[in-house]
Amino acid sequence: MLENKPDPIKFMEGKKIYLRPYEPEDSELLYRSTYNPEAMRFTGTQKLFSRSAIELYLGRIADDDSRVDMIIARQDNDQAVGEVVLNSIDRINRSANIRIWLFSPEDYNMGYGSEAMLLMMRHGFGRLNLHRIELGVFAFNDRAAHVYEKLGFRKEGVVRDYLYYDNAYHDQIIMGILEDEFRTLYLQENPKF
Repeated sequence: MLENKPDPIKFMEGKKIYLRPYEPEDSELLYRSTYNPEAMRFTGTQKLFSRSAIELYLGRIADDDSRVDMIIARQDNDQAVGEVVLNSIDRINRSANIRIWLFSPEDYNMGYGSEAMLLMMRHGFGRLNLHRIELGVFAFNDRAAHVYEKLGFRKEGVVRDYLYYDNAYHDQIIMGILEDEFRTLYLQENPKF
């Protein structure tokens, strides 16, 4: 007898992907993806994680109102391909940090990340009443910096020698976007967005 699997929660939907909350069964995927060498480099991950640490982390973030963590899943097959996170949400100054991680290089250059970023920015500016969203990208990640610029983020500064990785120091580029910039870029062109 076939088991009926419930339809996934689609918190925010795009054309190629949707965003959904983390589920307990995502811990194994997150654990395995954490050790992808390219992902470790792009995220600057230096710490080693156990399965139990990942499970504890997912439990802890579920109740943290200073962040919104979402799985990026493909519309065509519900496969989880990454995560997008608004964190360090400051409700007084109406600001937050955004970060994204695609779990596998096979999913790079498919448009999943750009669409996920736009959905999360829409959530931040439209539902959480944020005024500013920022991010940090390492100077060696030209591809990501280019995508962020295309999404409307502006370079605001450089933190020199921020990351020590692979026997060298690397700068972090700080980029940001304001609510009026986001609305001008996206809402005037597509009011339903």
